Amino acid sequence: MEPLNPEQRSLRARIAVQTSWANTLDPTSRTAKARAAANDRFETQARALHPDASDEQIERIAGHLKSAHFSRMALASAKSRAAKAKRPAAAAAA
Repeated sequence: MEPLNPEQRSLRARIAVQTSWANTLDPTSRTAKARAAANDRFETQARALHPDASDEQIERIAGHLKSAHFSRMALASAKSRAAKAKRPAAAAAA
């Protein structure tokens, strides 16, 4: 069997993930543990920054920490896309 090229591997992965989600009746419950763990991470950071804060304040701060995290990720993604767009076509294909 001939090895798959990157495009074919990507397509195979997309087929697998779509099949997996098609077999999931309740997607919210499937991802609940991961979402809880992520939220706990931001709450832990908030409590480390402000140990005397109330639960309401911690919730607000954790929300801001989460927004900042995703904004940093968006900025990194935008920089990466811009750098790729500046590369010559031959270098991008390599």
